[in-house]
Amino acid sequence: MSKPMTKTELVSQLATEMGSDKKSAAAALDGLATIVMREVGNGGAVTVPGIGKIHCRARPERQVRNPATGESLTKPADKAVKVVIAKALKDSVNS
Repeated sequence: MSKPMTKTELVSQLATEMGSDKKSAAAALDGLATIVMREVGNGGAVTVPGIGKIHCRARPERQVRNPATGESLTKPADKAVKVVIAKALKDSVNS
C-alpha cells in the first residue's frame, strides 16, 4: 500500500489540474473544508461530485463494554460523521 498524499502534494496537483497557482488551489481546498465542516456541523449534508456524500448521523444511547474490565457501561447519545462513497469512485478503484 502506498503512503497517503500530503496536503502539499494535493495542493500541487490541484493547482496543475486547475491551471492555477498553488495559493489559489490551497484557498479552494481550505474553502471546501470550511464549507463541509460548517454544513455537516449544523446537521446538513454535502455532496462532493465524484467523491461522495458527507453527512451527520445521530447515534442513540447504547450499552458498551469496557474491554479491560468487562464492565458494561451506558454510552450517551452522540453524533457521528458518515461518508457514503460515490459509485464512480468505487468503480474507479475496482477497475
